[in-house]
Amino acid sequence: MTDTPDFRPFETHLDEAAALQQVRAATAGADDGELFLERRRSEALVFDDGRIKTASYDAVEGFGLRAVNGETAGYAHSTEISEAALKRAVDTARLAVGDGGGTLAAAPQGTNRRLYTDADPMADAGFGLKVETLREIDAFARDLDPRVIQVSATLAASLQEVVILRPDGLLTSDTRPMTRLNVSVIVEENGRRESGMAGGGGRTGLTGLIDPAHWKATAREALRIALVNLRAVPAPAGEMEVALGAGWPGILLHEAVGHGLEGDFNRKKTSAFAGLMGQQVAAKGVTVLDDGTIPDRRGSITVDDEGTPSSKTVLIEDGILVGYMQDRQNARLMGVAPTGNGRRESFAHIPMPRMTNTYMLAGDADPGAIVADLKDGIYAVGFGGGQVDITSGKFVFSCTEAYRVKNGVVGDPVKGATLIGDGPTAMRQIRAIGNDMALDPGIGNCGKNGQWVPVGVGQPTLLMGGLTVGGSAAG
Repeated sequence: MTDTPDFRPFETHLDEAAALQQVRAATAGADDGELFLERRRSEALVFDDGRIKTASYDAVEGFGLRAVNGETAGYAHSTEISEAALKRAVDTARLAVGDGGGTLAAAPQGTNRRLYTDADPMADAGFGLKVETLREIDAFARDLDPRVIQVSATLAASLQEVVILRPDGLLTSDTRPMTRLNVSVIVEENGRRESGMAGGGGRTGLTGLIDPAHWKATAREALRIALVNLRAVPAPAGEMEVALGAGWPGILLHEAVGHGLEGDFNRKKTSAFAGLMGQQVAAKGVTVLDDGTIPDRRGSITVDDEGTPSSKTVLIEDGILVGYMQDRQNARLMGVAPTGNGRRESFAHIPMPRMTNTYMLAGDADPGAIVADLKDGIYAVGFGGGQVDITSGKFVFSCTEAYRVKNGVVGDPVKGATLIGDGPTAMRQIRAIGNDMALDPGIGNCGKNGQWVPVGVGQPTLLMGGLTVGGSAAG
């Protein structure tokens, strides 16, 4: 795979001048549109129960052609990159344009910025080294503790190459690497089994992930979480204060607040934050950003999938709603500038406003003091799945690592805890903000309208009041 040539569709598949003519034909009389070409290659190796369970390699390429007229978009896509396929796509895309009457939006501003390497991460190590690394992880984790009965380790890498051609002739490209290592451990004691998982990655090569210092720390963390769960007691139930740890618990912020601050939901007035621009929507001291410009992060993008450079967008500043995340269509319809948040899962999907790396800035409180101030509640430091209703802001999250706290003393770990609340209320009930803001280790994926994209989250330690804890024990 080291000799795989760069993705250059206008040298290998299409004549650029002819393609531009087709894009202009599709978007004549439209407000916006583009030709999005993509090649994506990916591999994944899973070592489970002492053997290689799966080893996969996938390669796909294709294009998507879009024409936008007002609130309507026509979209056609194909896995065949050819002039004939493009001509067929023009007819479909033009269905949204009708009689036209639109004025083509100005092109995105170009950028020479690079936020990550464009090297192929799959070429960082040979197949044999990858397998041996996974085998060593398995053996190492089993040797850590005699209670370990099963280990699963996954090593994955991909390279996405995109080229975007606009009707004004602007040509933009981006090469996006992604790597990830996950380790899962199951332990057993006295007939009880529990699991723990750790991992992460980003837009980097594989070299750092397969370094023994890194994967040993990851295996130890997975085991630590499993052993914590092994002694966990049933979670209490009822309304109580909750302290959230730094880093990955920012996923609650992502779901409960982030989606509600995406431009399309607010333009359509289906967000709990619609119409609240300039108003107090969170406690004083709360500042939330979406930042796609952090080098090497999982959610970062040099340019979005419309060709707009990513940006650092302030959404909430000192508790005041000051911005939304925008793609080009929603920005134009709302009379504001795009923020570089137009993202799509692949060439087969239409772009829409999506988060990149969404996080809350640090405050000035000592994290230890925040937990010590918790009189009767839960200290949650790990989260699993969650869901949110955008219109109401109501959310439900399951905790993967949480502890009972009484009178400032951290007690037993609890299992089966869920956090229930609504985003706008939860944001107003933040009572303390730690000075320890951290980003997640690079494990986030975000779903919206059936599309999945990689994202990042982050936050400092927080103290929140008034959340409902769902559990099976008396409070």
